[in-house]
Amino acid sequence: MNHLRVNKDRLWQSLMTMAKIGATEKGGCKRLAATALDGQARDLFVKWCKDEGCTISVDKMGNIFARRAGDNNDLPAVVTGSHLDTQPTGGRFDGVFGVLAGLEVLRTLNENKVATNAPFEFTVWTNEEGSRFQPAMQGSGVYVGRFDLETELNKTDVDGLVLRDELAKIGYLGNEEPGSRNIGAFFETHIEQGPILEDEDKMIGVVRLGQGIRWYDISVTGRESHAGSTPMHLRFDALLAASNIVTEINNIAHNNPPNGLGTVGFMDVYPNSRNTIPGSVKFSADLRNPDPEVLAKMDKELQGYCQQLGQKHNLDIDVDHFWYFAPVEFNASDNVKIAAEKMGYSHMDIFAGAGHDACYMADIVPSGMVFTPCKDGISHAEIEDTTAEQCEAGCNVLMHAMLEASNKMQMNS
Repeated sequence: MNHLRVNKDRLWQSLMTMAKIGATEKGGCKRLAATALDGQARDLFVKWCKDEGCTISVDKMGNIFARRAGDNNDLPAVVTGSHLDTQPTGGRFDGVFGVLAGLEVLRTLNENKVATNAPFEFTVWTNEEGSRFQPAMQGSGVYVGRFDLETELNKTDVDGLVLRDELAKIGYLGNEEPGSRNIGAFFETHIEQGPILEDEDKMIGVVRLGQGIRWYDISVTGRESHAGSTPMHLRFDALLAASNIVTEINNIAHNNPPNGLGTVGFMDVYPNSRNTIPGSVKFSADLRNPDPEVLAKMDKELQGYCQQLGQKHNLDIDVDHFWYFAPVEFNASDNVKIAAEKMGYSHMDIFAGAGHDACYMADIVPSGMVFTPCKDGISHAEIEDTTAEQCEAGCNVLMHAMLEASNKMQMNS
């Protein structure tokens, strides 16, 4: 089956059709999880899969599974998928490419009357982005047991709307128990969301590791006072201390090369008045590294710095380390590499700089990721872009990686 190739134009057309749902004026997409637009996108995916003869299952977290039977349906399924929800100002490819690459694999296998040893399944995971409901990768996290089902279903958005109710409204509050499916391997195709493949002029990224992530909410409490009448040495300036921590987060990243990353993306200053010394500041912190020991070192450096800074300036600095995502090893990476070589695509080993559903699936089954380039490495933005040829390459590699995994299951059964 080395000759087997997907239909580039059909794949691109399905991507552009899906992009119309929640399309924004700047060419992106806004489909927040469990909204009516998310429901429309899910409905279209389900219709397309039913048209190809799949049976559809939905679990209690709203995760969708479209199943194509194999020659031996007692074998664990080879599964692929991603997500259809987007950032508020998201692009046309993040997540949806992984879903529709699976759909194109399904269509190609059917069109060429290819029977597989194991059944194939094609998934849509609920709320991968974490934009409307927190945390990110919520559906896959529940599936593998990282999160409690009831806790997550009871999460609310900024308007107080409950996820359970919102899934029910769009018709995707299913009955199947999360984690109950017989899965043997999982693959996810995704735009890189970074500039490395484009910079190295490689068509395929073989993802070996997933980035470890530590998220913090940091609050600094000082004392408000008049900007014109309070001498500098008598101030308890919360924003000044916060700015020092922001600088230190940048230093920590630079001091842990080559893969250390540090980001502050949100800040709330109180009272946020031109004429008042800030009394309190709340902000986010994000540390990342694919090496768990280095990431633990970065955490220790941040915690220690904040403690010392608070003592030195008589400020209350609280560091809430509320989420840790351990670095991931993708054990089905060799299937991806074999497929890329079989197709003759240039490729390189790479690590995933962002969280993905495949990172959680790696908890329970051998998993692999196929990365493809995106223009200027831009993602989570309306100008996110890639090419039909790059999508075609990723989809071809996905298909042959899945076939390779299915063949191995037959040999091991």
